[in-house]
Amino acid sequence: MSRSLLLEVGLCLGSKLESLALPGSSITEASLLSLLPRLTSLRRLDLRGLDSLFMSGAFLSREEHRHQVRSALSGLEELDLSDLRYLSDLTFNRLTSCTPGLRRLSLAGCYIAFEFDLYRGCPAGAVKDSSALLSLRNLKRLVTEQRWTLVALDLSRTSITPDSLRTVAQVPDLVLEELRLHGCKELTDYSIEVLVKHQPSLQRLDISACTELTSRSVEAVAQGLKGLTQLSLSRDWRITEKGLAELLSVSSLRSLDLSECLHVSGTEIVKGLTGCTTARAQLDTLSLKSCTYIRDFAVFSLTQLLGNSLRELDLTLCVNVTDLSVRAIATYLQGLVVLRLGLCKEITDWGLLGMVEATKCEPDQETADKGPRFTRTFGNMGFFQPPRLPFEEKPKLVTQNDLQQFKQQAGASLLALNRLQELDLSACPKLTDSSITQVLRYPDLRRLSLSMLPEITDASLASVAWHCRSLTSLALSHCPGISDRGVAQAAPYLHRLQHLCLSGCSNITDRSLFLLLQHCDRLQTLDISRCKNISPTTVDLLQSRLPFLENVHHKFIGGADISLTF
Repeated sequence: MSRSLLLEVGLCLGSKLESLALPGSSITEASLLSLLPRLTSLRRLDLRGLDSLFMSGAFLSREEHRHQVRSALSGLEELDLSDLRYLSDLTFNRLTSCTPGLRRLSLAGCYIAFEFDLYRGCPAGAVKDSSALLSLRNLKRLVTEQRWTLVALDLSRTSITPDSLRTVAQVPDLVLEELRLHGCKELTDYSIEVLVKHQPSLQRLDISACTELTSRSVEAVAQGLKGLTQLSLSRDWRITEKGLAELLSVSSLRSLDLSECLHVSGTEIVKGLTGCTTARAQLDTLSLKSCTYIRDFAVFSLTQLLGNSLRELDLTLCVNVTDLSVRAIATYLQGLVVLRLGLCKEITDWGLLGMVEATKCEPDQETADKGPRFTRTFGNMGFFQPPRLPFEEKPKLVTQNDLQQFKQQAGASLLALNRLQELDLSACPKLTDSSITQVLRYPDLRRLSLSMLPEITDASLASVAWHCRSLTSLALSHCPGISDRGVAQAAPYLHRLQHLCLSGCSNITDRSLFLLLQHCDRLQTLDISRCKNISPTTVDLLQSRLPFLENVHHKFIGGADISLTF
């Protein structure tokens, strides 16, 4: 059946198809060779993880096959060979000889022999291509041959060494615009300095999870890549504030990822953005995920400085961010399209509503500090009750009078972000129906996460469905207040929903699945793990009736412990 389908694709779409992706499939060489010659307009070919095709080492070993493929792939611009365990010099050379005009090449996760030269000491002319692995020598050969067209290279998750990177970067006349080196743990600051010296035209650079890099690399990038537009430094744990001010003075920079850079507080970012408008970055994407030193002052300053340009902001797990930051975001970043505030545990209803909490909760008489207190009970004599942690303190509840004031005021609530397409408020435990029902009213919202909000109920789900009818992805895992009643009220308005997560919602039963079957016929993935009141029989029925459903996770339902992928 698969072979017949591929033949139909070749016959019906052959002259029009521009992109073909077969990641992780088990397509045979015969099937692929019968298809490729028909795809005369192909521009992108994705063979990620297709080990079955390369395992034998005989792929394209016959000249007549190479001739057929060469005529079809002569216009190919992008080739993805990521995560191939059996890619060798022989198969690599055969395939790339059929693609003379590559612009983008990905070898992420492939085993490449960077550490040593297999052929060192061999006499001239005696060097043969390896049938076991891909060598640096052949990678350099390809880059050299296609240097006039190649502009993007992905070597992420490989064991590339500083010397190997220098060898590639120094290829004469090679002008790279994009280079991805995610997870290349052997690289050092010196290798980045050499890279920017020989490839000053780089516009997009990913050196995330390169754990040996320090702020010295940041300074090298800032000084050497004046046309840089995208930079990822995620999980480069040794990077500090040093160099960030100079980096933010690169006027072309549009996207910066500093997620999990644990020593970043935002001070130098603000300093770099306070310079002349024409000599500073106009960021449209900024990720500060897990930067636990980020506080309200930095967020407040950043929102003012980036108000005209920022479209995506990620503050996930910035645990010191409070309602003040939320009000600043709502006031100055009204062009935001993506906002992630997951695990910001200090955010409350007041912040989303754009209101200032008038008075703090009075300390509980039982827990107020009244000095040392002793009792006649021997077990706790001389012991004091420990202070409550900040995230355990509940804010003053929003009353009906407060909501009436909210409706009349013109303050900056999160409602002002009317261009939002993605919002993450997961694990902000102080949020309740009071803010969710009043603020989440975004007609263009596509993706929403309200997981792990113990205080929200069916009222929030019904309100979100009514006001956010463009939703394609909704996460409500571990929300004990969500039940069949909320699904019944929401499902009729969620016709576009493709991905739904209800994991850990113990009040969800079979009734909800029948409602999804009736109203949400576009579902592709569904997670109902740990919903103990759902039966496997109903899950089977749902899968048989919904045409696009691909994946159903249902561990621990009805006493079962399985996860099915259809």
